[in-house]
Amino acid sequence: MKLRIPQIFYKNKPIKWLSLSAASLITLFITSLIGVFLYCYVAGPPPLKNEQNTIFYAQDESVIGVEHGGENRYWIELDEMNPAFIQATLLTEDKRFYDHFGFDVKRIAAAVIQDIKAMAKVQGASTITQQYARNLYLSHEKTWTRKIKEALYAARLEMFYDKDEILEGYLNTIYYGHGAYGIEAASRFYFDKHASEITLSEAALLTSIPKGPSYYSPYTHLENAKARQNLILQHMKEKQVISEQEYASAKNASIRLAPRSEKVVAQVAPYFQDRVMQEASSILDLDAESIRSGGYHIYTSLKVSMQEELEKSVREKIDERSDIQIGAVSMNPETGGILAMVGGRSYSESPYNRAVQAKRMPGSTFKPFLYYAALENGYTPATTLLSKPTYFELEDGTVYEPSNYNGYYAYEPITLAQAIALSDNVYAVKTNVFLGEETLVETAHRMGISSDLPAVPSLALGTASVSVQEMVGAYSLFANGGVAVKPHTIEKITDAYGHVVYERKQGDKKQVIDHDKAFVLAHLMTGMFDESLNDYMKVTGSSIADQLSRTYAGKSGTTKTDSWMIGFSPQVATGIWTGYDDNEPIEKVEDHQYAKDIWASYMEAVHQEHPYKTFAPSDGVVGVYIDPDSGQLATPYCPHQRLAYFEEGSEPTTYCEHHFPGDAPEGSLPKPPNSDQEKEKKSWLYDLFF
Repeated sequence: MKLRIPQIFYKNKPIKWLSLSAASLITLFITSLIGVFLYCYVAGPPPLKNEQNTIFYAQDESVIGVEHGGENRYWIELDEMNPAFIQATLLTEDKRFYDHFGFDVKRIAAAVIQDIKAMAKVQGASTITQQYARNLYLSHEKTWTRKIKEALYAARLEMFYDKDEILEGYLNTIYYGHGAYGIEAASRFYFDKHASEITLSEAALLTSIPKGPSYYSPYTHLENAKARQNLILQHMKEKQVISEQEYASAKNASIRLAPRSEKVVAQVAPYFQDRVMQEASSILDLDAESIRSGGYHIYTSLKVSMQEELEKSVREKIDERSDIQIGAVSMNPETGGILAMVGGRSYSESPYNRAVQAKRMPGSTFKPFLYYAALENGYTPATTLLSKPTYFELEDGTVYEPSNYNGYYAYEPITLAQAIALSDNVYAVKTNVFLGEETLVETAHRMGISSDLPAVPSLALGTASVSVQEMVGAYSLFANGGVAVKPHTIEKITDAYGHVVYERKQGDKKQVIDHDKAFVLAHLMTGMFDESLNDYMKVTGSSIADQLSRTYAGKSGTTKTDSWMIGFSPQVATGIWTGYDDNEPIEKVEDHQYAKDIWASYMEAVHQEHPYKTFAPSDGVVGVYIDPDSGQLATPYCPHQRLAYFEEGSEPTTYCEHHFPGDAPEGSLPKPPNSDQEKEKKSWLYDLFF
């Protein structure tokens, strides 16, 4: 016999499931509410005041600066505020503030509907309580975790404080732009009045600002501020908070802003701190005012002792009567972290950062990029070219004639080793034309130069405009073996509660230029201090060579308006630019010497705290002594011998045929050094011959 189940059972089964599901959801909702209530009760009342100053730390985590936008935090009671301002804020930000328990359900529903219609988030629904919770305790990151925390804080505020206390706290902490927090600070900043003294027109204007402190700033965007002010006044009239006559009077009232007086006082390295602020703004996607008020802890790459030495060298070497300016950057070549920075002679007189913002012609300091490209295209330290006055006919039919310093030439072939040490311009332009001008542009960009570079013969002589920071960053590749680095000031950022919101990733190192060629080029750059390379003129670093106690690589550069010195050890890369802001020609000899003197003084001072470290030859290079004039292997008869490094297989194989008995003063190769320090100072690899 077949059992028949009544049809009505099947009809009622979905209803039972729906009933059970609804009962479960209601139970879950009630349980969740009880859980939230118990959590809020146990957690207790959160504090209503929070000083959200942002702090900058040096490499050793000592405080180097506190950003708070000046004297901008005042707490006043509700009865000390203009009632019209309070009404304007409530109507604009949360008109049902006194009727909800921290969350406006009607507003949330309306916002959801608007967002669905637009298929995007177009309307917010945060109450004053929620905004206050966010401003006091949380970051502005757009995550579900932050929204949940915001809701819990808002619930606790509503549970433990009455509405007037919450409103008072909100109006004392909301951001009004330009570093002003709270209505009292805003009233003083914009109108030089107390919050109780502002007019209806001024109250409406201030109410318009928090929606977008930069966009609605009456100092920078007066039309935007006035347009929103009129909307707020119109709303107040429609809601009968003000009369028609009050509306008309306030709308037509002239806006008289107080003289603007923003000051940022930096305790240590002010130019560096400005750069930190710019970098943080990019990382956090916030304006400077928001960062100053955000309670962030920003950990930087600055080394205070090195900053002090750089500033000391600038003070001691430049005549205080001179108007010449300076831009200087010192960097860790392994990481790109900026260790010290000077952007000018006096921050109080000019906060313009000449190390980052200014772009000037680098002169011969641009040549290392050219000579690296030459190494990639078959050159070696022994490659010779004729040094004499030379004319170059350009594609447009014009003639370009580069000249050497003071019109000095060898009038015979010189090696690449000599060309870079003596800074021979003819050798450089010939090489640039031979390689093709685009080659130098591509090479410089590959190494981190981001400025526009014209593909012309004169680019070999540094006729483009670049910043000190990008030049030092590019030189770091020669110091670290060809690994890309990004110049930076910030290592880590945490919010006011210690949560990491940014941390620099070390990651895999990207090799952008060849390791062996980077070493060969770096060793060639030590030649500017090696007087065995003297020829038709002295090496360009001869004026400071006797001040240096260890081996450095570097290159100087001079134009009519600019003087540069950039150099490095394995631990530190430093670039110095000096010149006049108005591009006035540098005519005094001592003015041209400042960059080198500051560089030498600073590098020697900061290396006292570094262990003695040499550049390590890479596996693919060999070192041989050459005659610097001919580029051939040196003999005992050569008056000068220079240890040079070549990629294996490219070293010279023939001995010098230019010198004979009696040419060499001592008649022999250099004696072996008697100490490791002397060994490193004179060369990098003596045991090749001994």
